[in-house]
Formats: sequence, C-alpha cells, structure tokens
Amino acid sequence: MAKVQDCYLVVDAWKIVEDGFHPEKSRVSESLFSLSNEHMGVRGYFEEEYSGDTLIGCYLNGIYEEHALKEPTTYKGISNRIAFMVNTVNWLHARIELGGECLDLNRSRFSGFRRELDFHTGQVRREFTWTTKAGQELKVGFSRFLSMKTNELGFGRISFTPLNFSGPITVTLGLDFALPHEMYRRNFWDCPRSDAQADRWAIIGVSKSIEHKLFAGSRLLSAESITSQPVCGDKFAGSRLTLDLAQGQERHLDRATVLFTTRNPHDAAEDTWARGSRILDGLANAGYDEALEENRAYWTSFWDKADISIDGDPEAQQGIRFCIFQMQQTYRGAVEGSNIGAKGLTGEAYNGNAFWDTETYCLPYYLFSNPVAAKALIDFRFRTLPQAEERAHSLDCAGACYPIATIDGTESCTLWQHASLQFHPTTSVAYAIWHYARITGDLDFLHTEGIELLIPICRFLASRGQWSPRSNGFGYYAVMGPDEFQMMVNNNCYTNYMAQRTFLYTLSVLADMEEAAPGARHDVMRKLECSADELASWQNMADHMIIPLDPATGIYEQHQGFFDLPHIDVDAIPVEDFPLYHNWSYDRIYRNDMIKQPDVLMFMFLYSGSFSLAQKRANYDYYEPRCIHESSLSPSLHSIFAVELGLPREAFEFFNFATRIDLDNYNRNTAEGIHITSIAAAWMNVVYGYGGMRSDGDLLAFNPTIPEHWQSYSFRVSYRDSIVRVSVSQTEARIELMAGAPFAALVRGEVREINTDGLVLAQGRA
Repeated sequence: MAKVQDCYLVVDAWKIVEDGFHPEKSRVSESLFSLSNEHMGVRGYFEEEYSGDTLIGCYLNGIYEEHALKEPTTYKGISNRIAFMVNTVNWLHARIELGGECLDLNRSRFSGFRRELDFHTGQVRREFTWTTKAGQELKVGFSRFLSMKTNELGFGRISFTPLNFSGPITVTLGLDFALPHEMYRRNFWDCPRSDAQADRWAIIGVSKSIEHKLFAGSRLLSAESITSQPVCGDKFAGSRLTLDLAQGQERHLDRATVLFTTRNPHDAAEDTWARGSRILDGLANAGYDEALEENRAYWTSFWDKADISIDGDPEAQQGIRFCIFQMQQTYRGAVEGSNIGAKGLTGEAYNGNAFWDTETYCLPYYLFSNPVAAKALIDFRFRTLPQAEERAHSLDCAGACYPIATIDGTESCTLWQHASLQFHPTTSVAYAIWHYARITGDLDFLHTEGIELLIPICRFLASRGQWSPRSNGFGYYAVMGPDEFQMMVNNNCYTNYMAQRTFLYTLSVLADMEEAAPGARHDVMRKLECSADELASWQNMADHMIIPLDPATGIYEQHQGFFDLPHIDVDAIPVEDFPLYHNWSYDRIYRNDMIKQPDVLMFMFLYSGSFSLAQKRANYDYYEPRCIHESSLSPSLHSIFAVELGLPREAFEFFNFATRIDLDNYNRNTAEGIHITSIAAAWMNVVYGYGGMRSDGDLLAFNPTIPEHWQSYSFRVSYRDSIVRVSVSQTEARIELMAGAPFAALVRGEVREINTDGLVLAQGRA
C-alpha cells in the first residue's frame, strides 16, 4: 500500500489535540475539529479574523441550494442540476481589537497555541498568548460546543486574561450571512430582516433559489457589566462590546445561538422569525457551564453504551473513539427526513450528498446501536421513492432507480458515467431492507414500506437488464460497479450478483406474506399492479443471472473482460500522485486492472455466509494487490477479510489506515472534510473484523480474535432487545448478555446461548 501517514496531532485516548499551531494544515485541523449535532455542523475555523488559509463553514442538514450547468446537455437521462448543502451563517463571528491592533494569527505574534476536542463533552477549546506590537500580553481562550439536547443551540465562550497590563479591549460579536459557498464562489442568501440590541441580535436568511428560511439569533450570557453598541449590516447583525480588563483576572464573553429552520421552503419568513425568536427568548436564564454539563451527561450516557475500548494501542484507541464520536455527532435519527452526507457537516466536498455508503457502510453501526435511527435512514429512501421512479423513467426504465448522489432524492451527479451507469445505490436500498428486517425482526415495516420499495426496485432491475443471445443469460450491460476505475463494462459481477439477490429476496418476502399476511400481500400487489407473471419473470432472471466466474481458480471476474486488462503495480505509484483524480489524466485511470475499491470482495462481505473460506482467500489474493484504496471505504473491508483469512500484518495495516484515515490524513484530502461514511466502516473493522461478528446468517455470529500487540479490547452491540458485550484479551474472549433476553448465536461455528453467565473462550490471535 503506497499511502503513508501525515501525523501532527498529540495522541490522547479521549481527545484530539493540536499542540502548537500548524498553519500549513489549517484546513485539515478545521475538518478534524468540526462539531455537529445532526441538525447543524460547524467547521473548526477560528472565531476571530484569520487572513490565512481557511474555510469558514457552517452547514445545516437538509438545507441546500441548487446549481444548474451553464451549458446543459440535451441528452436524455443526464442530470443538469446539482443540489448541494449550502454554506449558511457564521454564528461564531468575532473581531478582537487591543491597543489599535486586530487579532489575526496569520499576522499577530503569539505563543503557547493549543487546541483540543474533548469526546466527553463535545467541546472544542483553543488557547494561546497574544503579544501585541506594543508589548501587551493577553492570554486568549475560545470554547464552543453544540447542544446534544436542543438541536438548534450552539454555545461559544471567549476568555481574556491580561498578563502584564490593565485596560479596555473591544470585541465585535455577530451573525454573518455573507459567507461565500467556496465551491461556487458566491453567496446564496438574502437577508430581509435583522435586529440588533445590546445583549441580543438576530437575522433571517432566505436562500436565493430554493428559498429555505433560516433564523439565526444570539444572546449574550455574560452577567458582567459590558458596554455595547448594536451593529447591523446588509447580511450582518451583532454588537460591538467593550470590556475593561484587570491584570491577572480572567473575563468571559459567553453567547448562546439559535439556528432555526423548518426545512420547508414554502414556510413564510415571518413564521420562521417568530418561532426562532421564541427559542431565543427562552435562553434568558441559560448558562454556558450549565449547558456544557448537559452535554457531558449526554456523552457519558452514550459512551457507557457505545464505547470501544482498546488497551495497549493508544493510536488505535484515539482513532476508534474519534470515529464513533463523529458518527454520533453526524447522525442519530434526531432530524426527520435527514441522511448522512459523505462528509457529514464538515465540508463542501461531495456537495453534502448521500451515496450508497449509507446503506452498506453506515447502516450496520446504527443497526447495532440505534435501530430507530437505522429505520429512519431507510425511511429517507421511502420518502424519496417518487424521485427514484422519475429517475428510472428518465433512463427509459420502469420502477425506481435511486440516485448515485442526492440530498433531496433527485440525482445530483452530473457525471453521466456515474449517474447513468451505477446501480448499486438501488440494490443497496434493497440490501438495507433485508439487513434491517433480519436484525430487528420488524415485519410490520417489511410488509408495508419495505415491500413497497422492493417491488419498484425489482421493476427497475428487470427493465434495465438484458438477455444475452449467445449465452441465454440475463445481465447488465454498459454499467459501472463500485470500482469506479472501470467504466461502461458488461456484467459487472457486483451489479449482477446484488440484482440476483434482490429478486430472490423480494420473491421470498412476498411468499412469506402469502402465508403470514395474505391480506397485506393482496393489498400491495393490487396497489402496485403486480402480477404473478411479473413475479415469474423475476424468478427467471434470477435463475439465469450471469455471474462471471473462473471455475478453475474460483475467482469471480469483476466484469467480463477484466482478466484481459493490462496489469499495473499499484505499490510503484509515487505517494505524490495521490489523489489520482487530481494528478492523472482521466482516461489513464481506466485502462488497466487497478481498482479503486472493493467490488467482488464487497458482495462477498455483504453475503459472507454464502462463500467458503477458500473462495474468499482466492478472491482476496487476486484483487487485493490490484486495489489502490483511492476510496476511503476500501481499507476497512480489506482488514476484515485479512483478519478472517489469518493475515495479521495486513489486517492491522488496513485497520490503522481505516481508523486514522482522517487523523493522519492518509489520502491527503482531510482538508475537504471528514470521511464520515468511511469512519463508520472503521467501527465495522473492530466489530466485524477482530470481533468476527457476522449478521447475514440466520443467527448472529461471533469469532473474536486479537492483534498480538493489544492487551485487550471490548465493544457492545444491541441485538433485538438485548445488549451484548464482547471483551477479548490475549488469553480469552468473553461474550455476555448485559441486558435483555438470552438468545442463540453462532460462536466459532457452534450454536451457543448468549446469557448473563457469559461464554468464555480460549483466545486465538489475529
């Protein structure tokens, strides 16, 4: 693997820490120190003015704008419109002046810089000592956090301690809607109303095209006497404050901010203003420290249930807790109709759009920690079924085709080779339904929303596929699989295999309904005008699906003709060439057997129990040396396979890559935002990899192992109404029921009962 770490953070089990300022990595730090609470997210930019490289970004889940191509294509089925998560309001705006000098860490003299993000509280703290040109020394501190109790609330604190002087300091705090959206280099907001008073200020933004309404209001929480002057501008509302500082004494400026929106563009601005103002009025007695303690209580409760502890590897411990923390920040089912963007709420890359990663990589984390949130992710696809049906129609197909990239259910990828050729988002929705129903046992969902999604998905797969006149097999032509380095291929093995499983699963659900819920089956068949002949055609397509396979070696051919492609040594590619999309011509990427991410290995993981260990070994040995891991989704899956195949060195190298992909900037693109869906895979790396859990069989399965340099590790999973703890040391593994009813599981190949007595196993190493 040609990629290497780029380390600069202090290793700490419960924090990320930057000790000393690294201006060349300012955007990387802004991504890593991002905060979110699913409703809103804020990058770790500086509150005060900073003339260096920065992306001041504050984003709200589900608040988006649109961009149309200047020269739209006239070809049918190619999207000309991009819906993107839009930059909103800088609610942390601060300008600090002392002795006629404005604080700017790109120009000012300072020392003792330290910044940290605490996983116990969700608070980011930053401090340093500023020395002015006149020789005044001022210790400055900034703190911020987002409330996990009240989604609309964010809190900020600025502290000042003069070390060698007494005197006044001027601070301007405000709400700034004038931020440009960096990707399009323009601002997307109009502000029809604002108001500024001594201790509170508010402004409303209306997005230019979609007309989303966003109320932003702040109020000062500090009780100390402060001289203030309201400040209003075209897209700004705030207050200019003067504090008298005394040498050696610390003073605080605390503020609480409300960002309120209904996410309904049709709601009136006046109503949004009124509702946001009421929340702001309710903060009259709020306090920064009290709100921070509420956050601490939230995170304490969360970590009691969700922590993964690793003893003997500080880097791995920090990495996995960072991943879990960011997953919980990004999504927990708290905002109705939301989904998980590839960068979460930490940056503008991928336009804030959700991809197939949600169902394949993110869903397992929620299935085994928060099944209500898992169901909400599938509900997003049900809500956007009309858009998926419209998309299928635009591709001259029937049924429902889910977009490769979306924020509102419509296709937001204007690259035809992805949007028109990739169908794994559609099969991943079917897989999510299968996985969710299998783990939760929620038949009510399966027999209503679930089957109403599966039938139109099958209709799309049936209409998009074609019969080969030579082999009399059914398959998919001119497609692109998960490996995006192979375009316009025939019979991509992943696409065909997942389509086959989708057909068979849908038919099995309908068959089960005929016995268990005949009324519901009759209703859905009539509602969707589904006939027995149509079901028979799906069975025929599944029975004759083309699955490229070399019977002599047991290797699945990624697509027909893949074995004939010229070979390239991926380990010989210079690290300076990454990311390849930025440094190689587009066509150069496509003309060899290098793959971007798992394709064959992906479906072998999703349906792990359907393949023997020998099959997995043959395909891993063939495809792993050809994978460049240009996708952040790749290393975790390879680590899981390497653990199962008894390859400890490879397993841990991939594990470390996956777990610290952002902290150590492996792909040199953390500056664009955190790889949210990839860090969900890092959770799988522990639970499915070293924990050996599998969730595709009739019983939940465990086969725990441990790296030789770890002393121990443990994790918990929720299954149905039970909570299971798996703890592993170098000498033994223990699987015990912590809450709920006992249940049967497959433990190292044997059916065993998981109960409060616990199972104790002799340990094997990974």
